[in-house]
Amino acid sequence: MQIRGSVVVITGAAGGIGAALARRFAADGARGLLLADLDAGKVEDLALALDREGCHTVGVGSDVSRESDVRALVETAEKHLGPVDLFCSNAGIGSGAGIEAPNEVWQACWDINVMAHVYAARAVLPGMLKRGQGYLLHTASAAGLLQMPGDAAYTATKHAAVAFAESLAVTYGNQGIKVSALCPQGVHTGLTENPAVQAVLSAFGEMLTPEQVADAVVKGLAEERFLILPHPEVAEYEQGRAADHDGWLAGIRHAVDQLEARLHRKLDLT
Repeated sequence: MQIRGSVVVITGAAGGIGAALARRFAADGARGLLLADLDAGKVEDLALALDREGCHTVGVGSDVSRESDVRALVETAEKHLGPVDLFCSNAGIGSGAGIEAPNEVWQACWDINVMAHVYAARAVLPGMLKRGQGYLLHTASAAGLLQMPGDAAYTATKHAAVAFAESLAVTYGNQGIKVSALCPQGVHTGLTENPAVQAVLSAFGEMLTPEQVADAVVKGLAEERFLILPHPEVAEYEQGRAADHDGWLAGIRHAVDQLEARLHRKLDLT
């Protein structure tokens, strides 16, 4: 998969990983970009800036939890840019809570972290299959392979997102469709601004910038790898989980206990 000359759709593109992907793809010679986000003003500003820099870019407000909005994204891209070569289903949310999170929060995580990927596939696959080629990039998380302590809904839905991407790869891989699941650990985005969230993520590895993740994405797409892991250590953690699941769970519990103890000591000192 080469970005140069490709038409790309990116959801959740107003900031964080989505915006970094948009800037990187524009710099790498994408033929056209369709950028979508719930924050219409912000994503339209980014699209205008990239368009002025020479990459034909369209920005639209969109709620990816609604299938009609996702279908409209593909229709708009095809109308203004041409057939979609790569659909980056990137929008995502967390709950910041355990099982006590309200049902509507669980449902929102399901709608955005899972069903938005389903809607994207339904909208873009018919055209890709007709052409015999196309690429789907689903932003999941290392939590989709491992765990995000303290956020049950995020962990559960990101696991579902990875499983759905695998299903697509199995079902359509022999028909010219490539699928990748992007699974970073900690990244400096709006989802990780909370100091407590940063403390948890930092305990398991270095936090990356969105630009570093975009670099890993470009490399992963070029190599057409299913799992794109900006944090290479995630592969080791996943192998440890598979080799000794009980031991892995015990290790995560121990790490969380140590982290909570450090946070309590810090609070006591202040």
